[in-house]
Amino acid sequence: MTDKSTPIAVVVLAAGQGTRMRSDIPKVLQPMAGQPLLAHVLDLATQLNAAKTVVVYGHGGDLVREHFPAPELGWALQAEQLGTGHAVQQAMPQIEDDARVLVLCGDVPLLTSASVQRLIDDTAVTSVGVLTVAMDDPTGYGRIVRDANGRVVKIVEQKDGSPEELAVREINSGVFVVPSKQLCGWLDALQPQNAQGEYYLTDIVGLAVADGVSVEGIQADGFEEIMGINDRVQLAAAERVYQRRAVDVLMRAGARVADPARVDIRGQVTTGRDVFIDVNAVFVGDVTLGDRVQIGPNCVVTDSTIGDDTVVLANCVLESASVGAACNIGPYARLRPGSDLSERAKVGNFVEIKKSHIGVGSKVNHLTYIGDATIGADVNVGAGTITCNYDGANKHQTVIGDGAFIGSGVELVAPVNIGSGATIGAGSTITKPAPDDVLTLERARQTSIKNWQRPVKKPK
Repeated sequence: MTDKSTPIAVVVLAAGQGTRMRSDIPKVLQPMAGQPLLAHVLDLATQLNAAKTVVVYGHGGDLVREHFPAPELGWALQAEQLGTGHAVQQAMPQIEDDARVLVLCGDVPLLTSASVQRLIDDTAVTSVGVLTVAMDDPTGYGRIVRDANGRVVKIVEQKDGSPEELAVREINSGVFVVPSKQLCGWLDALQPQNAQGEYYLTDIVGLAVADGVSVEGIQADGFEEIMGINDRVQLAAAERVYQRRAVDVLMRAGARVADPARVDIRGQVTTGRDVFIDVNAVFVGDVTLGDRVQIGPNCVVTDSTIGDDTVVLANCVLESASVGAACNIGPYARLRPGSDLSERAKVGNFVEIKKSHIGVGSKVNHLTYIGDATIGADVNVGAGTITCNYDGANKHQTVIGDGAFIGSGVELVAPVNIGSGATIGAGSTITKPAPDDVLTLERARQTSIKNWQRPVKKPK
């Protein structure tokens, strides 16, 4: 076991161009589960409580740095792409001599903290550790070469291996843990004597062995963890692996998922017991689902909290919304940022809510827009109601008291107050306060014009 007091410094290799992506976006900024590939690797460094993290960047460097402005991140430019050893060398001036350097790859987003922690723990502080995996078909990967006693003695790249070496099924993941001071010396000793003409980081293994330093090969739990992303096919495959893992976590927490292959999680979802998630649901950011929540098909929920026993029907979009217990939403409802529903509220089909509070037991059932409003308890808002909250320059508030009844086709021109128990007649345009407990309506006199002729098109 290792000395836990020795700091871990992470070096992330993120300088590659990613030409096979056929994209103007640098490879490490390609999205997986709603986050750049590099974000997943940096999250791993955080989970490992790294004392220092340095990102080696190159192609699209300014864009990469703009995406990750955290001041604690270190950055090292690899202006020329001279190999992985050369890349790590650019980061070493920022690493303390007494640290252990953990090398990660910015295009390997599925690596788990459990495997990396095992690599760190099972490699002595004075030794070199490399994360490996056995493959049925290792073509294209560097091979782990061991001696008769099973000790790692070198790593051979595909283009440089002999037939015997290429028959080895154990491959290099590109993840290393190395004592910092010795690593600096080995990097200085690297030579580009290989088919690529590059300075390979893997050559430090042979140099370590020559110096009498043991090299441990620690196996990851499977190839999925260490798969690199070089093109969009591999990116899609990695996305599916990530989503399967994330949905498995939900199901183990008590959620029932209609089809685990048709749910996407692009953030952090917390669920209560007996939650049901139907097909094609997408969760973005931080989402909390209470006990017995039901999410219908084709819903998108972003940065929202949904209370116990609430039902969200098909094709709803919720963004930065707070939904109380036992509410009913949809189908085809949209809750925009600032929507706040109290318990037993109902928001029906083709209703849009924005920056508004809906009180306990209130109903907004059909074809309605509610914006910048405060609605009390047990209010009924009729179909086709609009809160006219924007005057072209400023937003204004609509306040509706408890127990009010808003008829169909009503326009509430803000700022305006509707009293408790008030009734607003259908088709009214309300511009002044409506008093408590009375009927208020505003309608133009209906007129029928005799002998009026409907216009007709002129013949061509």
